Amino acid sequence: MLLAAPALATRGEAQTAPVAAHLEKLASGLYPPDPPTAAATAPRISRHYVLGLLPDNIRLEAHETHLAPGAPPEPIGHHKHTEIWFMREGEATLMAAGVTHILKPGDMGLCIAGDDHTITNASKTEPASYFVLTVGLPE
Repeated sequence: MLLAAPALATRGEAQTAPVAAHLEKLASGLYPPDPPTAAATAPRISRHYVLGLLPDNIRLEAHETHLAPGAPPEPIGHHKHTEIWFMREGEATLMAAGVTHILKPGDMGLCIAGDDHTITNASKTEPASYFVLTVGLPE
């Protein structure tokens, strides 16, 4: 049951986020995930939950990602928002601000706005999955 249906935000990839004027204000409530962004056999599958504005025009986006064994890394990027990863299963290699970290289930990785980052599955044989929150300036 969707509790905040009128306040649902525009959803989409963080890299293609609409400008702030097009983001809807978020409301407290339930935001179930969208369908997966790729076929079950794809190396990277994401499910988006929300993309919108919190009070004071703070952008919030949430999604989960599943990486197949040996999935290629995402391109190195940097954003106006801070990105936070919560590892669910497997291990991921996170490069943030030039430092490489191995995230294991239960770990949290953090990349401050403006820092370069990339994340990839650390295993060639096991899947990895994580939940992502991004918070910051509208882009």
